[in-house]
Amino acid sequence: MAPAADENSHKDFDQVISNIADYVYDFEIKSEKALVNARATLLDALGCAYECLAVSEACRKLIGPVYPGTATVPNGFKLPGTHFQLDIMKGAFDMGVLVRYLDHNDAFLGAEWGHPSDNLGAILAVSDILNRSGEKTIAMSTILQALMKAYEIQGVFQIRNSYNKVGLDHVINVKVASTTVVSWLLGLTKDQAKAAISHAWIDGHPLRTYRHAPNTGPRKGWAGGDACMRAVHIALQVKNGQPGLPTALTAPRWGFYDVLFKGKPFEFPKPFSSWCIENILFKVNCAEGHALTAVEAALQVSEELAKRGKTVDDIKKIDIRTQEAAMDIINKQGPLSNPADRDHCMQYMVAVVLVKGAMVDTADYQDDSPYAQSKQLSDLRAKIELYEDPDITRDYHDLEIRSATNALKVTLNDGTFLDEFVTDFPLGSPKRVETLPLVHEKAKANLALMLTDGGVKSILSCWESEDFLKKDVSSVLDLFVPELPN
Repeated sequence: MAPAADENSHKDFDQVISNIADYVYDFEIKSEKALVNARATLLDALGCAYECLAVSEACRKLIGPVYPGTATVPNGFKLPGTHFQLDIMKGAFDMGVLVRYLDHNDAFLGAEWGHPSDNLGAILAVSDILNRSGEKTIAMSTILQALMKAYEIQGVFQIRNSYNKVGLDHVINVKVASTTVVSWLLGLTKDQAKAAISHAWIDGHPLRTYRHAPNTGPRKGWAGGDACMRAVHIALQVKNGQPGLPTALTAPRWGFYDVLFKGKPFEFPKPFSSWCIENILFKVNCAEGHALTAVEAALQVSEELAKRGKTVDDIKKIDIRTQEAAMDIINKQGPLSNPADRDHCMQYMVAVVLVKGAMVDTADYQDDSPYAQSKQLSDLRAKIELYEDPDITRDYHDLEIRSATNALKVTLNDGTFLDEFVTDFPLGSPKRVETLPLVHEKAKANLALMLTDGGVKSILSCWESEDFLKKDVSSVLDLFVPELPN
């Protein structure tokens, strides 16, 4: 039987779309903790960009102009760490790639997993071009408001709404959040922002295929940049007069809920405020977010083995109690074919720490790492098994706890059991007092990979200055252009 005729009367924008726009246009974040964290996340993300440029040749091949002769666009976006001045679309993509590619930028955990600093690709590219062109002055206070609101949109969606359960990738949230704050930065009306948000929801979302075995690969490093580029394009299309789709989420048969979300509406246990930026997880150590506590526990195991005069060759078995999310994302057996594959394998990360006797770092995931082809490490990986602990999963989702626990139980060849090593909150957690000073040191070290001591000092002095919030975005980004060699 043919379906009944579609009902075609005028509809208001879906309430979720309106709520997102109302939040960005009408809410001002004043929380001191949020503002402190926002400055730290911005500096951390720009440091991650420098780390990507210094470490990853594959990442360097992704950035820069699409066509020869367009490396310097008049009033274009000055891509940090380079001498490129790019158009708005490529600038958004490249900035998003540099922040994200090595998986060392901040994270937010929940029913969905993601990296809110991905949004900076869109925010910085659009703001810098608006500022350099003279269209409007964008102060750093505006950048931080856009950053905090993008974080909040992404984070609140992630708490209870699991795209991964239907096979979709979390960069949907980057696209939606970036589209909204870019609409605001561009000066679109609130109704135009709603139109742009509606387009973001129906915009052909990527699958998670590239984040999971047997297809884990480098696309996971540029997916956020791609979402930033799409967000900018959508906002510009609406600026040029394209209308919205009011029931993009709720339309029967054709809306997001029915087509892609099994007919379920989104859940929101919290209203939009500044909760996400206040509870952001920084990656002080270079490991996938659900493994951060595992590598810390592994370092304690390594120290205990040394005290006993033992080595990794004396290990018979390692059992790891973990969360459901880790079981879904980073539990792998068999060969690992590229850096993205390795940095999404808990067994590899833990084994590196134990073999190395030190914390895993970015270089350890690369193809030329001595650990990538190590038989000793491969043999140790095979001895590591992960198990979900329902209590750990429960506390992971509890909004008052939000732990990311991993517990390592080691059995030696002689039958000896080491005490279980448990870490609940990693370095980088808001519940660890060491976090912000360590984030500052991480950024300083990353910037020093490509800048002189004077260049690093200029950036850090700018960040600590009393007038930081009043500085325009372009003058700040100019500090990130490396000196040309003599």
